Amino acid sequence: MNAQIRTVGTVSALMVLALLLNLTYLNLVREDSLQANPYNIRAREAEFDIHRGQILAGNVVIADSIESDDGSIFRYQRVYTDGPLYSPITGFYSYIYGSSRIENSFNRELVGSSSSQWLQRLIDTISGRTPQGASVVTTISPRLQEAARDAMQGYSGAIVAMEPHTGAILALVTSPSYDPSRLASHNLTDVRDAWQELTTDPRQPMADRATREIFPPGSTFKLVVAAAALESGYTPDTMIDTPSRVQLPGTEVWLPNSTDCGNTQVTLARALQLSCNTSFANIGHDLGGNALRLQAEKFGFNAEYLPELGAVASNFPTQLDEAQVMLSSIGQFDVAATPLQMAMVASTFVNNGQLSEPYLVQEVRAPDLSILYEHTDHSSLVVSPSTAASMREMMVAAVTNGTGTGAQIPGVIVGGKSGTAESDPDNPNYAWFVSFALNPDVVVVVFLQRHDDTPDDLWGGGDAAPVARKVLQATR
Repeated sequence: MNAQIRTVGTVSALMVLALLLNLTYLNLVREDSLQANPYNIRAREAEFDIHRGQILAGNVVIADSIESDDGSIFRYQRVYTDGPLYSPITGFYSYIYGSSRIENSFNRELVGSSSSQWLQRLIDTISGRTPQGASVVTTISPRLQEAARDAMQGYSGAIVAMEPHTGAILALVTSPSYDPSRLASHNLTDVRDAWQELTTDPRQPMADRATREIFPPGSTFKLVVAAAALESGYTPDTMIDTPSRVQLPGTEVWLPNSTDCGNTQVTLARALQLSCNTSFANIGHDLGGNALRLQAEKFGFNAEYLPELGAVASNFPTQLDEAQVMLSSIGQFDVAATPLQMAMVASTFVNNGQLSEPYLVQEVRAPDLSILYEHTDHSSLVVSPSTAASMREMMVAAVTNGTGTGAQIPGVIVGGKSGTAESDPDNPNYAWFVSFALNPDVVVVVFLQRHDDTPDDLWGGGDAAPVARKVLQATR
């Protein structure tokens, strides 16, 4: 009998211990992820009784909460200033569908439940005050954001503007867009109807083409290849074999030039200026796939950045054969990039070879305006200062007298690289333009897709470069 009692006691004690360990695990380890889960309805119900903090672009409030007067059970209503303009940054906050973008990644700060806000929560509880969340201040310039939106009229795609010396995102526009206020409504029937409409729209207005989708970068990837060549001992004056076409090794496929490159030899600088496919295919074949991959990864390929928006990694493939290396060298095959990634490449050249990691949130302020979080810059050396200087000069030449003349601004030093990429035979071209302007220094990347109102073919130099010029002019 005593043995049975001891067994029951031991099992009971182990079960109590397991329960305590599980509770401890849930509270200390999983609490943050459970609270932040956008599908946690119970947490969201509690949040709707809290004055959610603001999201700001500089000093402009772009998301706020006001007391509700619509007769619903919800105490506060989330409102968005110029919602379609800023939705790629704020995301949405919905009772039914959770949250996205900054509304999701900084949800705990916005509702006042982060670990850094425990003292404020205690004071609010003791004093009986209504809990209030912190404000999130972004790096977005309203003026540049509006200029980018206006420049995209008539196109689908994305624009990213970046401060190269800090990594601050100054503008981030994706088109078409949507109004997150429709998903924040307290009329849940309207919210469901809006969700159905937005998620089934073939134009994909909720897609983040700037940071969460990857596309073939086309000839803009030649910037990475040119940098790898300079780092490997080439100079801007190195002569490159540039026939009118080149046969891909082991295949019956011939890769032609899309422009007149002389069909003999040209310098590396001239090859970039004219965007000669055969030049860069030969450079890639000479350097090899491993050297290209290592250089691409220094620029940020195959890694994730900008967690505030859940940005995805751009891709440079591994284990390439010779033909695939040559195609990858002109931004085709399985090479794919976000506009954010190509902004990182250009910013490195402006920043003397240093890549400053991109960021979107400058600081988080408590209701009493004390700073709970402030961004700290992080950078790494990607190419030498001399390589960066050469790349700047070659990109300026491409705008002065090359494929990027559509980005010229009188009296302003502008550098750029155009790109026109194919995804598959059934889809039209993608148009890219990767650019910078100096004094003040800024990087602007334009990515364009075709939709029903645009021509069948889009071109980097003819379509994307003039869009970039409009945004660059807004920085003057």
